Amino acid sequence: MSDSAVDPRDFLRIDEGLTGEESDIRDAVREYARVELQPHVANWYETATLPARDLAKGFGRLGVLGMHLQGYGCAGTSSVAYGIACRELEAVDSGLRSFVSVQGSLAMYAIHRWGSEQQREQWLPKLAAGEALGCFGLTEPDAGSDPASMRTRARRDGSDWVLDGTKMWITNGTVADVAVVWARTEEGIRGFVVPTDTPGFTANEVKHKLSLRASLTAELVLDGVRLPADAAFPEVRGLRGPLSCLNEARFGIVFGVVGAARTCYETALEYTISREQFGRPLAGYQLTQRKLADLLVEVNRAGLVALQLGRLKDAGTLHHSQVSLGKLANVRAALEVARTARSMLGANGISLEYPVMRHMANLETVLTYEGTEEMHALSLGQAVTGISAFRS
Repeated sequence: MSDSAVDPRDFLRIDEGLTGEESDIRDAVREYARVELQPHVANWYETATLPARDLAKGFGRLGVLGMHLQGYGCAGTSSVAYGIACRELEAVDSGLRSFVSVQGSLAMYAIHRWGSEQQREQWLPKLAAGEALGCFGLTEPDAGSDPASMRTRARRDGSDWVLDGTKMWITNGTVADVAVVWARTEEGIRGFVVPTDTPGFTANEVKHKLSLRASLTAELVLDGVRLPADAAFPEVRGLRGPLSCLNEARFGIVFGVVGAARTCYETALEYTISREQFGRPLAGYQLTQRKLADLLVEVNRAGLVALQLGRLKDAGTLHHSQVSLGKLANVRAALEVARTARSMLGANGISLEYPVMRHMANLETVLTYEGTEEMHALSLGQAVTGISAFRS
């Protein structure tokens, strides 16, 4: 095969393994991102704003909100197709993929998987269309990696439930119409569908972020929030419910960060080919080519990991520890690609005129949320040894 047959942007021809539908979804989301998102994302990031309602309607028309779910206005695509959509969105910004991921893989998935038929019919069609926004309340100020230590409580009062507590780092919390909130009860941890206009529910914007600035983040305060009996998920108890949702969101991250890494690699490639120093392009120097080769390897390796996990998920054989491997490996790889690409752009690397440092800063958050690097490492350790190291 001649060198002309090698595509620097898909070196291992990974996308040739996509089905026709998956390729069509890739093209549609990539074009939407190029036209509707890319021109604005640097300004959203710089000003720490996001037109959430407009985005929701646009994503609803595109069909990416809860796209991997069946029925209730959801597209019912393959898991790989959903992953590819996440990849194309995060190629623009992690905050945009997070917007779609929280709506579809946390709020909507929780209602779809654990909700009553009434809850599904009430909320899922509106959430899929982008006519309503959802958020997911699990993390607390003192309960991040250890959700079992949550302090938010729900107590029975007659036939009602009354919720009290605080949730932290909640994406879309300030704009959500409905919140899926997990709370401790006498029966164990349970999930609740909470309309955000319920008295006692408050969402306060988290400001001064240095990462994921093109994303809306909130603190949720529940002060005597009274809900009817049918607001609770009917069957699921314990951490099984929220952890199943987190696994869905982590799957999207495995694909999404490949997009962020790809953008950083392609930016470094284009920049070093066009930028001349000492009479020749930067790409003509051995040290630069070694860096480009390293970026190329990591982007393609991460893409292969994502696609394999996607095929396992569609086959119904994906284990949660395999998602942990993907999240750990791919975020680590993407962050290293972003850091190296940033250095290759020199002083221009810190400018919002280029996307690299924005991606680098965002990936610092992606490394932490949906399970820190350390927690996923321990999950893998338990998977291969059979010994849990989470608690002494």
